[in-house]
Amino acid sequence: MRHPIGRMLAALAVAAGVTAIAAVPAQAARLPAFTIVVAPHGNDHNPGTAVRPLATLQHAQQLARTLSARADVHVELAGGTYRLSTPLKFTAEDSGRGGHTITWQARPGQRPVLSGGQAVTGWRLHDPAANVYVADVPKGVDSRQLYVDGAAAPRAAITIARTDVKVTETGLTIVNPALNHLAGLPAQNRIEVESQNSFTDRYAPVQSITGTTITMQQPAWNNNNWGYDTLARPFAGGTLLLENSYTFLQTGQWYLDPDAGKLYYKAAPGQSPAGKDVELPSLTSLLQLSGTYDHPVHDIAFRGLAFAHTTWLQPGTSIGYADQQSGTFIASAFPQPADFLTSCQIGCPQFEAARNSWQQVPAAVQVSAANSISFEDNTFAHLGQVALGIGNDANAHASGVGLGVSGITVHGNTFTDDAGSGIVVGGVRPDAHHPGNPAMTNEDVTITGNLVTDVAKDYKDMAGILSTYVTHAVIEHNEVSDLAYDGIDVGWGWGANDPGGSQDYRNRGLYAYQPVYTTPTTLRDTVVRYNLVHGTKKVFHDGGSIYNLSANPGAVIDRNYVYDNHNTVGLYLDEGSRYVSLRNNVIQDAGVWAFTNASSTNNTNDNTFTGNWYNAGATQVATGAPHNNVLNGNVKVADGNWPPDAQEVMRTAGIPALPQGGVRRP
Repeated sequence: MRHPIGRMLAALAVAAGVTAIAAVPAQAARLPAFTIVVAPHGNDHNPGTAVRPLATLQHAQQLARTLSARADVHVELAGGTYRLSTPLKFTAEDSGRGGHTITWQARPGQRPVLSGGQAVTGWRLHDPAANVYVADVPKGVDSRQLYVDGAAAPRAAITIARTDVKVTETGLTIVNPALNHLAGLPAQNRIEVESQNSFTDRYAPVQSITGTTITMQQPAWNNNNWGYDTLARPFAGGTLLLENSYTFLQTGQWYLDPDAGKLYYKAAPGQSPAGKDVELPSLTSLLQLSGTYDHPVHDIAFRGLAFAHTTWLQPGTSIGYADQQSGTFIASAFPQPADFLTSCQIGCPQFEAARNSWQQVPAAVQVSAANSISFEDNTFAHLGQVALGIGNDANAHASGVGLGVSGITVHGNTFTDDAGSGIVVGGVRPDAHHPGNPAMTNEDVTITGNLVTDVAKDYKDMAGILSTYVTHAVIEHNEVSDLAYDGIDVGWGWGANDPGGSQDYRNRGLYAYQPVYTTPTTLRDTVVRYNLVHGTKKVFHDGGSIYNLSANPGAVIDRNYVYDNHNTVGLYLDEGSRYVSLRNNVIQDAGVWAFTNASSTNNTNDNTFTGNWYNAGATQVATGAPHNNVLNGNVKVADGNWPPDAQEVMRTAGIPALPQGGVRRP
């Protein structure tokens, strides 16, 4: 009997207009693309044609491998929801070969959804007086996210005053008697404290509550309370919340009891979740593209797909989320001074020992050890962490292989309603900035024409787009909006890893734990231009709408339009920023339109601000020796009278209009 794959190949060959595949000479003319069709109503015994589609993406993947050396392959997904029980994993075997590309795409006019969640139905009234409903879900399934009718619903939470509690070395002491009832709550080890600070957004889980003593899980508690902008001493106050207890439920919120397999939702008066689209995520990633440095995954494209419904559980474990900045966190215990609550609130030598072990938030779609990969016209929505992670450190990739990307294109996608950043490119550990293997270098990543809006909803410290140690990242014509923190952030390291190091970090004690490098990092030639950035800084005042960190030779920040940043910083050059040219940008209604975080010890030097327009805000740029930052031809505009060149920047920044009707994409 003929093998099923053989039958499928024959059927696909006929569908593609190809015959006698095995007899085609090596030098023959390029064959037409093979098309493999998948549909939720399909059958994996079918040949994968439009009339007889396959059912699963895994089977289409297996078939595509057999065809990719012969011609381009198009895997077309019909509309509908593809519920994944495990992430899709792409290795070098899944690459296009012989100059061919494998494209995973939507069928024309259709929108397939790759989902890591399950629909929740069977709602029944649990507490009529409070209008709380309950539904059964599989026991053991846990999640930090729930999506109701296409939008993230908040977990059960209450806001408390910082004066209601006192921070101790082991947890919190309740000061406000109104909170004494916490000792009687069930499932205390699922309760979390969230602290929104100046630039960090920290999560720490409770261990137990006895009387007025709240004992917290370790090492999450200690790690959240040393360094900078800590839970104990935030630089600028900020909101403090208690989360994830049934008793905290308020209208529109939910609580999950994974041991009992019960999901609770408090509906608005007179309403019910019955009949709503309620999605409970269970997967922590959807798509993992990762080869090896010797054999990268390559020549794969994704077009017109929707990625949805993931979660990330680590903040609820004893690790917590000891946030340091932009989605990095401390994930293990380190020796601390005995008096860390007083001696290490603006850094200390022992804290520096942890710096090179910081981890990154993993993404729902992960790309590493890869080249010639493209994402176009996809939607990354309702995801419980970073949406798209490209060349992050190994700890952020399920494959265990990080970094090593080149020729990656991200164009025309939408990122929205995600718990973390829309896009994070690059790593933060030593192999990211001084690779032990040249193949680890992240280079030539292009991010154009994307809409990144209303992301970083749970991990609010994250920017819409972050690019760390990358050679020639191009971030162009994107619209980035509605964020708690920054719009577009570039760079990492605070200048500590640049040639000759930083006196600031000598003073802090970092170089007892790492070398002073004599060669440049991989960060250079960044292009940030024609971006529309607005609605930023809704929670955190620190940082900037467009932000650079560390030396970035050849970097250009050009013709961006920034507005509605809550009177904070428009263009922010942080510690160690060098060799950055900022020109022809329009900054509207900022508190500080241009800022250099420059001191005598941190090398924020040799940058130029040229020909920018602004209508408000201070200029806080350190010029003259030793910094030698230059201000040249910048214009303050009065009464909204923007000159024609500024108006042209305002008109053309953001996602390009379609030629026919001026409608912005996507």
